[in-house]
Amino acid sequence: MATKIVDLVKNAVIEASTTFREDQFDAYQKAVHKEKNDNTRWVLELLLENAEIAINNKIPLCDDTGIPHVLIELGPNTHLPPNLLKQIEEGVAIGLRELPGRPMAVLGNDAERLEQSKGLDNDPGKVIPPSVLVDKMDDEGVKIHVLMLGGGPEIRSHTYRVFHQRDHENLFKEALTWMRSEIPKLGCTPCIPAIGIGRTHFEASTLMLKAMAYGDLNHQSGIEKKITDSVNQTGIGALGLGGSVTALGSMVKVGPQRASGVRIVCMRPCCCVEPRKSSIYLSQELLE
Repeated sequence: MATKIVDLVKNAVIEASTTFREDQFDAYQKAVHKEKNDNTRWVLELLLENAEIAINNKIPLCDDTGIPHVLIELGPNTHLPPNLLKQIEEGVAIGLRELPGRPMAVLGNDAERLEQSKGLDNDPGKVIPPSVLVDKMDDEGVKIHVLMLGGGPEIRSHTYRVFHQRDHENLFKEALTWMRSEIPKLGCTPCIPAIGIGRTHFEASTLMLKAMAYGDLNHQSGIEKKITDSVNQTGIGALGLGGSVTALGSMVKVGPQRASGVRIVCMRPCCCVEPRKSSIYLSQELLE
């Protein structure tokens, strides 16, 4: 069983890094038909072609292969196998080596890693994921979601407190202000804004990750559609060339809130190949 989990996670890393999901393909095809700017439509068509080449040849969608993040959903009566986290970590490392991922692990002690003064490890498998995020689900078994997060969107992300003034639109107006400032600098548009709203900075960030893991561009809420429409009104377009499609869609996750005038909002403008994600389902029978 341990070998099987390692192999499944390895394959998930490779799939997330090389494969557009069905909702991404659908969103791009809709964008091509909607876009009136010839240059921008050509870019959208090239991005679709790039995705098809990546899938057919099992090569990364982008040379920034990203930092692996893992989210686990657990069923209510699920019994986990021993060393599950170790098996996931091993599967991620093997997947990064086979992909191959970009060698981005920084060597040295705390100060040396911050300064990047000792250089990089040549082994892509040393790009270890942060602590695994665990969530609950209604079904039995386990779902393992692998997300590969690139550096560009991280540079343009923002997590901060917003005064809601008893109007949820104030939260999204503030987030849209951040987007209008950061998305033109992102470069690799069209984007997909991912937003988490919670009680603490940690919770808002985890909700943003859940928004990416669970989001579906073919099933958009009223809030998600409104954000997408607002971003598209900026006219930034693909690669900043102008046009009607700057955002392919949006992904929003709102968590529990505290009795306060403040909400913590985390915004990440996913780039033109993100969110890169793949999911594994392990039934309880398979786990036993």
